[in-house]
Amino acid sequence: MLNRFQTLLYSLLLLFVFPAFSQQVPPSPSNQTRLVVVVNVEQMRTDYISRYWSHFQQGGFRRLMLDGAVCSNAAMELHIQKNTTGVPTLFTGVYPDRHGIVNDSWYDRLRQKEIDALEDDYYITVGSDSREGQLSAANLLSPTIGDVLKVSTNKASKVFSVALNSNSAVFSAGHAADGAYWMDELTGNMISSSYYVDQFPDWVRQFNDKKFADFYIERDWSLLLPSSSYTESLADDYLLEPGYYGKWNTFPYNMSKLKKQAGSYKILKTTPFGNMMVKDFALALIESEQLGMDSTPDLLAVNFSSMDYEQGAFSPSSVEMQDLYLRLDRNIEHLLNFLDQKVGRDKYVMVLTSACASSYPVNYLKEEFNMPVGFVAPESMVALLKSFLNISYGQGDWVEFVSDQQIYLNRDLIEKRDLNLADMQAKAASFINQFEGVKLALPAVDFEQGDYVKSQLARISSSFNFKRSGDVLFALEEGWQPEFKYKRTIYNDNSRIPMIWFGQGIKRGSTLRRVDAVDLVPTLLHLLGYEIPSHCIGQIVNEVVD
Repeated sequence: MLNRFQTLLYSLLLLFVFPAFSQQVPPSPSNQTRLVVVVNVEQMRTDYISRYWSHFQQGGFRRLMLDGAVCSNAAMELHIQKNTTGVPTLFTGVYPDRHGIVNDSWYDRLRQKEIDALEDDYYITVGSDSREGQLSAANLLSPTIGDVLKVSTNKASKVFSVALNSNSAVFSAGHAADGAYWMDELTGNMISSSYYVDQFPDWVRQFNDKKFADFYIERDWSLLLPSSSYTESLADDYLLEPGYYGKWNTFPYNMSKLKKQAGSYKILKTTPFGNMMVKDFALALIESEQLGMDSTPDLLAVNFSSMDYEQGAFSPSSVEMQDLYLRLDRNIEHLLNFLDQKVGRDKYVMVLTSACASSYPVNYLKEEFNMPVGFVAPESMVALLKSFLNISYGQGDWVEFVSDQQIYLNRDLIEKRDLNLADMQAKAASFINQFEGVKLALPAVDFEQGDYVKSQLARISSSFNFKRSGDVLFALEEGWQPEFKYKRTIYNDNSRIPMIWFGQGIKRGSTLRRVDAVDLVPTLLHLLGYEIPSHCIGQIVNEVVD
């Protein structure tokens, strides 16, 4: 749990963020929403539902779409689009310029070291002997909706999250949650951090004792439906589909073989079986922690995975992706039926959305559709930039750190040589702008001094954090992707996300009005009858409120 110093800091944060926080007149106990379930399907494209519609059952995606409120024009405008930046944006109601999670890691100029967004050695893993639980939400600078509920109800609301990935679990839970759980890649068990729980609950231990991960690893991943049903996808043996480890790209898949190749249970994150485990754990959590059993609203974040790191190996049009979503449809149906019976059909709200959508692979767009796309080589780009700066300013280690589309200059050396930081930022940005595939590169000084909120640069501006972002920030042309020599990366330029509302107080229908991801938090708080805190920048989506 939080140490005394961190608890004091967090209390001061809450007092600052909620200076005059007051509760609205809440709904009467008879019609109070008892449980909010936010389903985040990682890397889900908006067109998956319409593409696979004819194969869905009645109680899953179809039920949400037909009986809920659909925001057909929702987006999350992030500079670096990935789960690590998207989940905190979704659950805090602000962008990285405020919540501070600008990437998986960033460079701390004061300590002169790379800072991981999650790692925290002060805490230990709960539920395993591994280091997978030495994490916390300490670097998250804004409160999540779960934190708001905790403050508003004097800790009476219960807040939990479940995921396969630790970043989704931690950032959807926030600071004050009762528990955040994710899969330990080494053991296949669901674990947590002492940041959230002191003692591992018996019900989680009992869940792990059932060895779900081993059960799934011993199975083959075969098609749910006859192969002739997958007409919405590319051929199973599509030539430009590398597949697992560049050699397996057709059904069925031997899970034991894939696990041996991966060296851990992380392969489950790329299959429907990982989502099944998340669903089963969520049901056990609702039952064991008695969520939604009184008039004080509780919150559960359920984070499903869509292929995880295998996006590029199979693409959004693959048979693998379709089979995953057909099975996810049944998981959602099971979850909805359980909520109907356990909590009550008119006692819960579910929002299905995504913190990050996937893009089509470059080779697919180029070969099949002749699109003007390609790859950018960041390592070569930075190597040439270093040479350019050496020629311009003399020999020196001018580039201190590089992280995705951010370049951190050596400010100590710049100061020591009595050079102008803004001038060097501008010159470096101008150099990066010359590379094919780069849409634009801008110096940090422009965002520190300018206002790009209403311009085409708003996406970068809303992700720029004064203390954590780089000196040069660049964006790639549409369809272009980075390609590294020695590491894999997930790059997305698709800002469109699904957003479907369902349940108590939700108006059935759809809206084409532009909706932002940060609108989720204020809309949920409004539905629950709580005042929206001043830190939220989103608006209430009135079209979904009954």
